[in-house]
Amino acid sequence: MLFNTTQFFVFLAIVLALFYAAPRSWRRVILLVGSYFFYLSWNYKFVVLLLGLTVVDFIAGIAIERAPASRKKLFLLISLAANLGMLGFFKYYNFFADNLAQLLRYPSHSWTFSIILPLGISFHTFQSISYVVDVYRGEQVAIHNPIDYALFISFFPQLVAGPIVRAREFFSDLYAWKHPNQEEVLRGVLLIVLGLTKKMAFADQFAQIADSYFKDLSSHPGAFAAWSGVLAFAMQIFFDFSGYTDMAIGMALLLGFHFPVNFRRPYLAFSITDFWHRWHISLSRWLRDYLYIPLGGNRHGRLMTYRNLMLTMLLGGLWHGASWNFVIWGGYHGALLSLERMMGRREFEKRPPLWLYPLRALITFGLVSVGWVFFRAATFADSSYVLSQLIHFQGARQVQALLPRWLVYMTFASLAIAVIEEKFAWTERLSRGPAWAYAAFTILLLLTIELIGVTEKALPFVYFQF
Repeated sequence: MLFNTTQFFVFLAIVLALFYAAPRSWRRVILLVGSYFFYLSWNYKFVVLLLGLTVVDFIAGIAIERAPASRKKLFLLISLAANLGMLGFFKYYNFFADNLAQLLRYPSHSWTFSIILPLGISFHTFQSISYVVDVYRGEQVAIHNPIDYALFISFFPQLVAGPIVRAREFFSDLYAWKHPNQEEVLRGVLLIVLGLTKKMAFADQFAQIADSYFKDLSSHPGAFAAWSGVLAFAMQIFFDFSGYTDMAIGMALLLGFHFPVNFRRPYLAFSITDFWHRWHISLSRWLRDYLYIPLGGNRHGRLMTYRNLMLTMLLGGLWHGASWNFVIWGGYHGALLSLERMMGRREFEKRPPLWLYPLRALITFGLVSVGWVFFRAATFADSSYVLSQLIHFQGARQVQALLPRWLVYMTFASLAIAVIEEKFAWTERLSRGPAWAYAAFTILLLLTIELIGVTEKALPFVYFQF
């Protein structure tokens, strides 16, 4: 069930009705059953995998808490092996097998299998790992109720594509659950409508342009077409993933849970460092806390800091997908982050003066957009071709206008809204403000979906493939 379908909203309405109609002692069970039904609706075969990893990590957490210090690491390693082993097989086996075959000069696909990627495996394994590691570090008490832990892993609003919620965040809400107040309900509904608008009226419109460009590169030569395709994808992936996150946070609020912010206007970032403080924030802090800092962070001199940044971003790129393009994308961002560190960390973390900010933001957006080429292109050869076309300004007369004028206007309108939101955070205040303002904005969003939303076919969210 995609979030942008009638089927899903019927499911959500049923879950909400049952959740609030049931006695409080039954509500966790209802959410768990609903979450597993949501998972089963995608591919029932993989429910055994989800359940198996849940059992392993549930037992591992208790074992780590109870074991003597000399044996805690053993249970931690068992949990890590189970999670990374399953993630590695389903997501990376074919990638490494194919590359090994080519290295040994065997025919391509000699040792590959037909493997279907289980729903949300990249996200729920990261949640599991963070929980077990936090128990090992003494930062999280082990959960002794299997229903509670299973709900933490499978909670349907964020199961498929995050945000990656920490155990202490989830269980603090679960164990001190309070009925959402009026402001939270209004904000939850607004976020759901806003996320749906981002997806259907913006992301899906840009997706049609990006798909047409990247599926047939030779039909769209020249820099103007290349930049049109790249910028279309840059807009698509932001509105798509940000829209999903808004909906997930909104649904969680309606159920009394508070998810962390995952996006904070990333295309207004004034540096690559600032971009990663704004884009997919839950993943950024996961990589920082469970990879970058354990590698040594910035505690052992500049060279080791650069190495740790590169390793973290390379693995972060590989986490997104099993291809060299994703590795290159991660390395590209790692190199840019390292370069900013070389030039002075404070310079790229401190907000620049107003006169310099637009230029810095434009440069950052350009660098990020170039990186998206590796993220979107199917092969390294395609990426190289697109990059070459970005600077190929000859033959401009043959350029086909890929971005319709009305969509360009919508892009600038969304930029203006983002700038105002950056300054005044007005959308966050709507649920506390006058009823007429809230109603007017919500109606405007619904009208936008009705007038320009792509409704012929529900397109999957980009991050569902991860």
